[in-house]
Amino acid sequence: MEALNDLALIWIAVFAAIVAARMTRLTPVLFFLFFGFIMVNVGLLPHESLPFIRNLSELAIILIMFALGFEETTSNFLESIRKSWGIALFGALAPFVTAYAVTNYYWHNTTLSLMCGLAMTATAVSLTMVSLKSEGLTKSPAATRIMTSAVLDDIGSLALVAILVPIATGGGTPDMTEIAVIIAKVIAFFLLVWFIAAWILPHELSGWANRVPLIKHFGARHLLSFSEGQYATLTVLLLALLAGLLAHFFGFHPAIGAYMAGLILREEYFERGKEFDSYEDTKRIIDSVAFSWIGPVFFVELGTKLVLEWDIFVAVIPQTLVLTIGLFVAQVTSASLAARYTSGMNWPSSVLIGFGMLGRAELAFVVIDIAYVQNSIINTEAFYTLMFTAFWLNVAVPVTIGYWNRRYAETGALYGFSRPKNE
Repeated sequence: MEALNDLALIWIAVFAAIVAARMTRLTPVLFFLFFGFIMVNVGLLPHESLPFIRNLSELAIILIMFALGFEETTSNFLESIRKSWGIALFGALAPFVTAYAVTNYYWHNTTLSLMCGLAMTATAVSLTMVSLKSEGLTKSPAATRIMTSAVLDDIGSLALVAILVPIATGGGTPDMTEIAVIIAKVIAFFLLVWFIAAWILPHELSGWANRVPLIKHFGARHLLSFSEGQYATLTVLLLALLAGLLAHFFGFHPAIGAYMAGLILREEYFERGKEFDSYEDTKRIIDSVAFSWIGPVFFVELGTKLVLEWDIFVAVIPQTLVLTIGLFVAQVTSASLAARYTSGMNWPSSVLIGFGMLGRAELAFVVIDIAYVQNSIINTEAFYTLMFTAFWLNVAVPVTIGYWNRRYAETGALYGFSRPKNE
């Protein structure tokens, strides 16, 4: 019963966090972490989570990452890569280098600094999209660039996590053979995912695949339309779990496989009719599970790791200030310049993209959890620094986007116009 008591408290915190997020127009993730921090420090939750909560938190990571991948429209994503590659590359490289340099300056640990750099690379696209929606900018060209760039950054970060975590946890300094084996496993995993996406899941195949027994007769649409699509949610969750297990078999975190499973599932694979739309029904259930009741357990449980120790809290204030300011400047500058000169955006939209890529949420905290909670790659001071830095960067997103939109609201510049619109 003790585990159920803890779960009840966590769900109460989730409800309170959602209410607080609506009132402040900030992402609920910040409040999930905050309430976890409060409850562990007042004694409502234990410092060491019970096995049931820890296992539920592991499942939550898989669900969150699958939901994030499932949100992406694969065709739109592939079409916009050409215009967003520069934003993704330079918008990720600058914060990675900044976080690496700052943390290495303070703690003189290459492995720790690499993981800190990865944690601060991935953009919180959900927070940005909520902020853009509140300002009426979700249909702007900048929103599309931010979305695609954030997904590219996430995939790149996950690939690097897949490479670096086995190296960091292997003990000692790996030789070139060990590194080559890990990189080969990463390539093999992503090639296998690509093969499944290109040759097994599609309903209609061509070429040699159309002559392979079983594959030529059955595809994702057959699986998802079983019993008129009533079990589509069960099917996609099973695929997410199997992809997570496949990633684990290759030595990676299951979240990597779950994300890729969500990314390769296409909307056209689902049964869509007037009376029943299995895609919308499945997406609604997945979002509810991942972001409303099981997924938040991960963030609340992660917040319980922030046990209040005043000496550590005070000690990391300089690191937090330097890292927050450094990342703010590096992220906005790099993404803005890349948007202007590689994507052809005007300056107001380019700066908006820079502001929109400031947030750090789901994937950043997954990386922090892998590095600190599961593998002890980063120390307690670095953990506190990353958590506080992510908090302030997330606060900056709605503030900066709101200010920038009000400045250009009447000119139409954020929609690509150089002059006031004639309406």
